[in-house]
Amino acid sequence: MAKEKIKTVYVCTNCGEVSPRWLGRCPSCGEWNTLAEDVVRETPRSKSSGSAQVRTLSGASRAAAARLSEISAADRESRIRVGISELDRVLGGGIVIGSVVLLGGEPGAGKSTLLLQMCGALDGRADVLYITGEESTRQIKLRALRLGVTGENITLAAETDIDEICAMIETTHPHLVIIDSIQTMQCSAISSSAGSVSQVKECTSRLMNVAKSQEIPTFIVGHVNKDGAIAGPKVMEHIVDTVLYFEGDRTLPYRVLRAAKNRYGSTNEIGMFDMTQNGLHVVENPSQMLLEGRPLGVSGNCVACTMEGTRPLLSEVQALVTKSNFGTPRRASSGLDFNRVNLMIAVLEKRAGYFLGNLDVYLNIVGGMQLDDTACDLAICLAIVSGLTDRCIPDDLLAIGEVGLGGEVRSVPNLQYRLREAQRLGFTRAMVPQHGLSKIDTSEFDSMKLIGISSVSQAAGLL
Repeated sequence: MAKEKIKTVYVCTNCGEVSPRWLGRCPSCGEWNTLAEDVVRETPRSKSSGSAQVRTLSGASRAAAARLSEISAADRESRIRVGISELDRVLGGGIVIGSVVLLGGEPGAGKSTLLLQMCGALDGRADVLYITGEESTRQIKLRALRLGVTGENITLAAETDIDEICAMIETTHPHLVIIDSIQTMQCSAISSSAGSVSQVKECTSRLMNVAKSQEIPTFIVGHVNKDGAIAGPKVMEHIVDTVLYFEGDRTLPYRVLRAAKNRYGSTNEIGMFDMTQNGLHVVENPSQMLLEGRPLGVSGNCVACTMEGTRPLLSEVQALVTKSNFGTPRRASSGLDFNRVNLMIAVLEKRAGYFLGNLDVYLNIVGGMQLDDTACDLAICLAIVSGLTDRCIPDDLLAIGEVGLGGEVRSVPNLQYRLREAQRLGFTRAMVPQHGLSKIDTSEFDSMKLIGISSVSQAAGLL
């Protein structure tokens, strides 16, 4: 019998490159400080293994291939609707049979809470096997009682051995499997500790093989590192079907569920939840929630509209412009790209004639939202001008438009959807790009005055 050899290697957590020694920079992807120590076992190949492999390759193939035209329509994807509207939206309409979903997020964001509530929503329609490696079954029971989940359809198991887990899945054959979390799972064939690169990669691969062969959808919880990315090798995100991130400021009650990858749906959709002592509650109207408590008659405030997939969201942009106490003025932004804010300030100085060189500029998006849509440029500019001149923007006014370096206001996609949402929430006036008015049916917005804007200086002059 061949004797096993144990050796230490260094694996890049970003691309999976294996190096015999530690390097400051990965030679494959070029990332710094991503090589992590790992212990692997090597079994020397016997002399007869080569001839056996040749005999296997020369024999009949075990894999069966079929033409695409011969595959029946019954093999098309089918979904399990969870019953939680925001989760179904992000998944693309429900859980696809046989899919593997990776759920990541900061500690305490509510990943386990969301999955346990999902199990409760599936009660009576699907049997769930919940594998926990971080908590005991009694702790899961206490959380279920707090959330009001009866658990008649949930089978709990506190296990970390991946071989035992795969055997349990094949024996019980549930409708859904939850692994919480992948960093606690361990394969006995690998000598490294749980959570290492080789352990995470091997355990994920085995769970994926079982999910595909048995056609059992599987949810895998993954920890994140200090940079916010899912800990472990990047190949883990490649082999799964869907990657979800559960985000939210720990000091705020709102949580956002985003899809970074989805083979069966869009990655632009988001789901919003409100974290309470009784669990997560779906936010049916995010725009109204984000505008709740908006101050009226205060300078520096302007409402913007961004698109998250097919959903328009109205957010409040706040700007504070004050005299600087130092030689270099300060620029700070929360919820906005810092470079984009500096670009808007430069456009206002060069194209609109507003001098901000000796003033501090602070911008904030209420509710902890992150606005990356360029359609919010006009609202940012108007908020800065309002804060500088101390002139209030009308409370029923909405600003939509992308601002170019020449000071022009360009048209944005989905303008009609954005205006419908604003009209539904009671806005009666909207500054929109002049070129965009010709692309929409203005008769649909009888109760709203549409103001066509061609330049940022024209928009600022109307305040």
